[in-house]
Amino acid sequence: CGVGSSRHFSAEPINMTPPPPPISELPSLSRSALLSALGGVYEKSPWVAELFADALASGAVAPPDVDTARKLAQTLASIVDDSSRERKTELLRSHPDLCHKVEKMGELTEESREEQGRAGLQSLTPEERKSFLDLNSRYRTKFGFPFILAVRNATKYTVLSALKGRIDNSVDVEFVGALGQVHKIAWMRILGAVRIDEPKGFLTCHVLDTAHGCPAAGMRVRLIRLSPPEYAGPVGEFITNSDGRLPSGPALKGSDFIVGVYEWTFYAGDYFAQKGAKTAGQPFLDEVPIRFGMDDPDEHYHVPLLVSPWSFSTYRGS
Repeated sequence: CGVGSSRHFSAEPINMTPPPPPISELPSLSRSALLSALGGVYEKSPWVAELFADALASGAVAPPDVDTARKLAQTLASIVDDSSRERKTELLRSHPDLCHKVEKMGELTEESREEQGRAGLQSLTPEERKSFLDLNSRYRTKFGFPFILAVRNATKYTVLSALKGRIDNSVDVEFVGALGQVHKIAWMRILGAVRIDEPKGFLTCHVLDTAHGCPAAGMRVRLIRLSPPEYAGPVGEFITNSDGRLPSGPALKGSDFIVGVYEWTFYAGDYFAQKGAKTAGQPFLDEVPIRFGMDDPDEHYHVPLLVSPWSFSTYRGS
């Protein structure tokens, strides 16, 4: 059997803020506490949380229907989807323009200000601003609502590319697409509005040596967390076992499983040197980094690596 080892690092936050209510306690919260927690999930549209509170009070929504973040998001989304076209249009029009001028950032809701700030939209060059404003004006004239994109994990380049790509859509297609973006924004806000005390998600990986047709036993692997910033830092180092997997099971699970951006580093050069594989004096592949995001605290994320001295591939596995 192969030898495997691992070393984990703690995930203590740099700064602590008052925690949001646990998702398990949502059904038992007072109406005012519930609206305080969820009222900002849909931009300037507290009616979504109000209808949700009514559904809980009447029994139309039962506690098991909202015992995970995904179920809660689906329940709130269904409230929006079942509303009238006029109300949906009002919701879309409640969102700020992504090209909002820097001097007007103070007018945005706290959630929108944070999301636009992370995208770097306050640092547009004059040329970029001109392009944004022109496209945005054309978009709003055509569709009757502002361009909406879930920007928390996007850059200004992503936003501009999406705007260029969507401006030629039909009105009906774009209406549906814009609502989809609103639901994505709501999902990200839900993750900050409630606390998941016992995440069911976990992270695994598996390394296969395609040059020798076998599991990559004995490869050193390192995992770091890049965001959220208060939890950023090294997570653990591992040595794959005889099956090319982590010897201690999931790299993250339970309270250590935090939604965010991560990066695996696979030390392929060291591994192939140990195998005596034929490589160049300057190896074509040495350290193989794979940056990826985890979006749902209750899902399994599996990151396989298929690697040789000359190539590698990956995908989200199961």
